[in-house]
Amino acid sequence: MTATMLDSADVDLAPEESRSEPLRGSASLHDGLLAALRDYIVEGNLADGARVPERLLCEKFGISRTPLREALKVLAAEGLIDLLPNRGARVRSLSSEDLRELFDVMGGLEALAGRLACERISDEEVAQIEQVHHDMYRFYIRRDMHGYFQCNQAIHRMIVEAAGNATLSATYANFAGRIRRVRYSANLDKERDRWGEAMREHEAILDALRRRAGSELSDIMFQHLRNKRKAAQHIGEAQALEGDASR
Repeated sequence: MTATMLDSADVDLAPEESRSEPLRGSASLHDGLLAALRDYIVEGNLADGARVPERLLCEKFGISRTPLREALKVLAAEGLIDLLPNRGARVRSLSSEDLRELFDVMGGLEALAGRLACERISDEEVAQIEQVHHDMYRFYIRRDMHGYFQCNQAIHRMIVEAAGNATLSATYANFAGRIRRVRYSANLDKERDRWGEAMREHEAILDALRRRAGSELSDIMFQHLRNKRKAAQHIGEAQALEGDASR
């Protein structure tokens, strides 16, 4: 896979329709609902600050309000939504300053994870990450943002896990949910082809990881998050201007 291959891909950045289907089977109901609901919100089906429509979601996923509310509690703990006392839930809205702070912290955590991972990662773990990377590239070529993002997030988690530091992993998990939705939407910045840019950055990440170039990977990971934040802020500013223009 080369930069030329990436540049030649004709990518449509429009968000795809939700893949959620009614869920069945009590054994996997909670995990399946949680994943489906998380994807539904992360992929922009509800606007920032919007109320979570419980009745609509119950109908969409074919469930009662009890499992839905249990799943919402988990997403609130992840930082994706805010629970409102006796008033349901709302999608968490992040200010420009929130984004700056959160992405800088996540960039620092991922930079440290990359450096530590290069000190201890096994050939088998590198091969596993490489396989997910190739899967991600195939989703990119097929213009499947959902599949691409699932692989993308898996790679970041795998590098953090490869660092072998439980405190780092716990801290990372505590912040990851808060910006998952923004990380997804940042790929939709058409003006700078952020999706293609991110794919090329992942090529560099994999290359540095193969070579166990800890210092280099650390810098790449931090800049990767910095670029993601800039794209997210650009999209936010554009949406704000559109909102002002429509009034």
